[in-house]
Amino acid sequence: MAKEITRDVEALEVEAEKILEEARTRANQILLEAREEAKKILPSQLPLDEIKTECDNIVNKARAEADEKIKDSEKKAVAISVNADKKVNKITELVVNIVTGKS
Repeated sequence: MAKEITRDVEALEVEAEKILEEARTRANQILLEAREEAKKILPSQLPLDEIKTECDNIVNKARAEADEKIKDSEKKAVAISVNADKKVNKITELVVNIVTGKS
């Protein structure tokens, strides 16, 4: 009976070793597949750099366009201010003429 138990234990140990070896093999296979997948993913990140560059270009163009519009608006504001000053001067001159009777 002791010999049977010893044989059963030995058989279980052998079976356990087989299962462990299969698990190691499967784990190695999974790791290999993961490495291959990582090799595929890493180069795909390069387009992200291209997208960032394109995004930066769009932002820079938008800023340049905004700066141009600001300059244009400032010129228009100066022109309006000059025209307003001229109108104020004309109105002031007209009021003075009316008050002094020179109309």
